[in-house]
Amino acid sequence: MQEGDAEILKAGTVDYIGFSYYMSNVVKSGVTNDNGEVSVNGSLENSVENPYIKSSDWGWPIDPVGLRYTLNRMYDRYELPLFIVENGFGAHDTVEENEEIHDSYRIDYLGKHIEEMKKAVNYDGVELMGYTPWGIIDLVSFTTGEMKKRYGMIYVDRDNEGNGSMKRLCKDSYYWYKDVIQSNGEKIAE
Repeated sequence: MQEGDAEILKAGTVDYIGFSYYMSNVVKSGVTNDNGEVSVNGSLENSVENPYIKSSDWGWPIDPVGLRYTLNRMYDRYELPLFIVENGFGAHDTVEENEEIHDSYRIDYLGKHIEEMKKAVNYDGVELMGYTPWGIIDLVSFTTGEMKKRYGMIYVDRDNEGNGSMKRLCKDSYYWYKDVIQSNGEKIAE
């Protein structure tokens, strides 16, 4: 930072807050920073398993209610519109012989998270201006560097070693999300 930057930042405002949400986190007892505040810095190493919720194949807690809590907490604190810029579910997807991919687990994850967003808006008064799931197409996972951890609603024929035809196949979640968009979030249940 240069001289005067702190004053500029303090005086500046933003129109909205964008954030990513994938999971909640239960922190181990006694994890604090130098100021004595509970701090995990986004790391899972200081976490413990929440026995009340399920986890993904990679151990990430699946907590749609945590999203509603996060929306409320952020809106109460900052009093600005919110935008969820990432929310998704990494999983092992299986291509059937007929080239269909039945990813009901992804539909369940996204559907329950969207339902909690709707509750935050309709019942709690949160101003949520948008939502973008991560991601529309399979790509290398940022967190693991693997292609097998698939987030997309469109399958890409590529493995961890870079082998494959790159052929794309629409998963069940693709068609489901198309209906969600066309119904403006009214058609969430399968």
